[in-house]
Amino acid sequence: MRFGLCCLFVAEKISFRTTTAKVLSGLERGEALAKVSGICLHNADNLLLAVQAAHRLGIGALRITSPLFPRMTHPEVGYALDDLPQAEAIASRMDAVKTFAQAQGIRLSFHPDQFVVLSSPHEHVVENSVRELNYHALLADMVGADVINIHGGGVYGDKASALARFAETFRRLPENVAARLSVENDDVSYTVADLLPMCTDLGLPLVYDVHHHRCNPDGLDECEATDLAAATWRGREPYCHISSPREGWSANSKPHADYIDLTDVPQCWHGRAMTVDVEAKAKELAVVRLMQNLNVQE
Repeated sequence: MRFGLCCLFVAEKISFRTTTAKVLSGLERGEALAKVSGICLHNADNLLLAVQAAHRLGIGALRITSPLFPRMTHPEVGYALDDLPQAEAIASRMDAVKTFAQAQGIRLSFHPDQFVVLSSPHEHVVENSVRELNYHALLADMVGADVINIHGGGVYGDKASALARFAETFRRLPENVAARLSVENDDVSYTVADLLPMCTDLGLPLVYDVHHHRCNPDGLDECEATDLAAATWRGREPYCHISSPREGWSANSKPHADYIDLTDVPQCWHGRAMTVDVEAKAKELAVVRLMQNLNVQE
């Protein structure tokens, strides 16, 4: 198994900066672009540090924070990379990330926020979602990331119609978005069984989140769900997510714990060629501890 870190660090001196639309709108356009340019360069520098740290720690995958270029898609204060005074330096750092990650075999991905919803019946929500996915594809092109993972979205009273809207929107996506998109089972609305027919029809990979599956079961056991989801990747290395509940497997088992309980890792995952993103509050410390514990167990 290749283990992945989700976005941030707690012990490494790596940080990502952001800003708000309110701050940028209060500045003259040139000042706003200068400010956001400095932030983007800082974030690109720290992304390079992040992939280097992941490699040093033996972590094989990194989920990149979505607001790497903050407010880029905002309708009023948004910008293109070429608008930024440090665009060349930013692009150079992003290329260095791509070169290092590919040389060291570190898999890169994105997981946009849950407001990216392709199943919405509201046209403006879908338009905003597609704009966000285009932004993520731009970043993915720059660093060589191969996955942009999203959720199915809301049910809106009719799950079949919602999934039909998702599929219709998917078919209209630009190639550099569609080729990277994956969809994940969630803990409320869409199970593995719900998503499999659409994924099979569209050639859309399914990311299997075992914690979500335990919170929102569908009759499939974990090994069946793992196998069925893996088949949708069609020869590519499948992605899965692991997390442990902060308060144990009780009535409130959705919040994530700091670390992974080894018993929460499905036995059928051991020895598989797969990428497992570790969704834990202790970030890189949790990934390293899980890898060490699994090595001891095996």
